[in-house]
Amino acid sequence: MNDTSRAEEPAQPALLPASSATPQPSVQPEAQGSDIRWWYSLAAVLAVVAGVSLVIAWKTSQRVESIEKELVLRLDEGQKQSSQAQMLAKQSQDSVLAASAKVALLEARLAEVAIQRTQLEDLMRSMSRSRDENLLVDIDTGLRVAMQQTAITGSAEPLVAMLKQADERLARYDQPRLEGVRRAIARDLDRVKSVSAPDIPSLSIKLDEAVRLIDELPLLSNAQAPATAPVAPVLPTWWPDWNASWKAASERVWLEIKSLVRVTRIDHPEAMLLAPDNAFFVRENVKLRLLNARLALLSRQFDTAQRDLQVVQAALERYFDRSSRRTGLALDLVRQVSSMSRQVTTPRPDDTLVALAAVSAGR
Repeated sequence: MNDTSRAEEPAQPALLPASSATPQPSVQPEAQGSDIRWWYSLAAVLAVVAGVSLVIAWKTSQRVESIEKELVLRLDEGQKQSSQAQMLAKQSQDSVLAASAKVALLEARLAEVAIQRTQLEDLMRSMSRSRDENLLVDIDTGLRVAMQQTAITGSAEPLVAMLKQADERLARYDQPRLEGVRRAIARDLDRVKSVSAPDIPSLSIKLDEAVRLIDELPLLSNAQAPATAPVAPVLPTWWPDWNASWKAASERVWLEIKSLVRVTRIDHPEAMLLAPDNAFFVRENVKLRLLNARLALLSRQFDTAQRDLQVVQAALERYFDRSSRRTGLALDLVRQVSSMSRQVTTPRPDDTLVALAAVSAGR
């Protein structure tokens, strides 16, 4: 509307008088008023926009606060649920552990029941055996125990006694089908008796006697010369009496000088140089060797006993006087023990065991 009024303004001066030919003072206030209205409109629009923005911001903040409160509530609820879940998980874990313990206890009881059942079945089978089977089982068990005793003691007496006892029981029982077992027992008994096992108790007694003799044996370094009776000099009757006394004194001096010198053959010269203190240790060493040999015989270590006896024999021949009767007796004892202490393997009663197994199997 303002543009059309401005376009029509130049035609007005032709109708107005000359005194009113300048129209600018009436047009400028309208233009200024329109600009002011425009700025007012712009300010109003901006105020409206600012108000709307504030309202929107306030609504947004309210919404955010409500969302935050809801999130906090949900977080609290989630934590409570998590703690409850942990508690439930712990309870379930405890219950699982308790259940595992109960299962283990039940398995142990089940195994115990199974063992008891097996033992009961074995007992029932053993009770249901016949008299023949019980007899064969007793003989087999006795033979195995006797074999263990023979291996421990080194003597065949336990095995021989058990074979004789088994033969007597079978003879009293008098069953034709057990004759094969009796023949096997007879063969094993002859084979065991043919082995001469060393008599350990008698060997131990001989070693004890040798130990007792050691302190009485004379050493080469202490051997005494055989006593010789002094020979009285025979003086001629034609010697004067004054010369008789001088001759008798000279003869006695010569005999004393001759008794100071003794010629003896010694194979080991160091034995004559043995000091009295060392002689004590030589005797003790020999006795310790004999005691070690005795312990080795009792423990069935015949190789160790042989080595100790060889050392004792060498010491007796080296340091002691072999011409003494006691030394000869000690050497004889050591040689006897050394010759009799030999490792002997007692045969096993395999024929009897095989016969017992065959009869038990029903073959």
